[in-house]
Amino acid sequence: MNYRHAFHAGNFADCMKHVLLVLILQALARKPAAFSVLDTHAGIGSYDLTGDQAGRTGEWRAGIGRLLESAAPGVPDAYLDLVRRTGAPAAYPGSPLIAAMMLRPQDRLVCCELHPEDSRALRAVFAGNPQVSVHARDGYQALGALLPPREAKRGLVLIDPPFEQPDEFARLAAGIATAHRRFATGIIAAWYPIKNRAPVRAFRDSLRDSGIRDIVALELTLRPPLDPARLNGSGLVVVNPPYGFVEQGLSALRALAHLSPDGTGEAGATRIARE
Repeated sequence: MNYRHAFHAGNFADCMKHVLLVLILQALARKPAAFSVLDTHAGIGSYDLTGDQAGRTGEWRAGIGRLLESAAPGVPDAYLDLVRRTGAPAAYPGSPLIAAMMLRPQDRLVCCELHPEDSRALRAVFAGNPQVSVHARDGYQALGALLPPREAKRGLVLIDPPFEQPDEFARLAAGIATAHRRFATGIIAAWYPIKNRAPVRAFRDSLRDSGIRDIVALELTLRPPLDPARLNGSGLVVVNPPYGFVEQGLSALRALAHLSPDGTGEAGATRIARE
């Protein structure tokens, strides 16, 4: 895989992640108190689906392309509305742009992106926006440096690494532990790929043994995860999920399961650690 996200923007894994992100942000916005969002691996904010990189893979056509072309009962309207506002199907919003569009005046967004070219592009997207700050730094290091947030006592930490390193699951588990230690009352959401089951089981076991409470995992697979060379599905681990999130998220992922080309798509939720 080429791990530059522009090659994969708008694919089924993006749709899954962003649907759940919207549900979490909607839950935070139900209370008037300010909240803060930290996006540790933010990317460039908006992706050109007509460009060379997205065109080489065409993954978006089987993801957001299909959702926009056909009715998808159960997929949150708020998510599809945000995508259309970005200019889809010509463009697709990344997680920082989705978060920024959902901020209220009292809320704040902090984005981290280590890649120099991508961090410059992200700064350009948010130039002049006083609610958003962009840091050219490693997202895992930011968990220790930027938490707890100064702006609010409530918030979301989104950890969405590119999985370029062979030990990425271990790094992700350690990052979740750091985020929870620094911001125990915050919602922590971490994305992961599902190629085959063994690494995912080990990841879940490490979280269960960490002592962190109230952890759930929501997953969407397009096909049985038997081929470690393919992205067969993806998951989102959530610490301190909002009330009703699991039920809402599972319903939405079941609606997304129709993206499976051969009808073998499945959605599921697993309680890793109880409250």
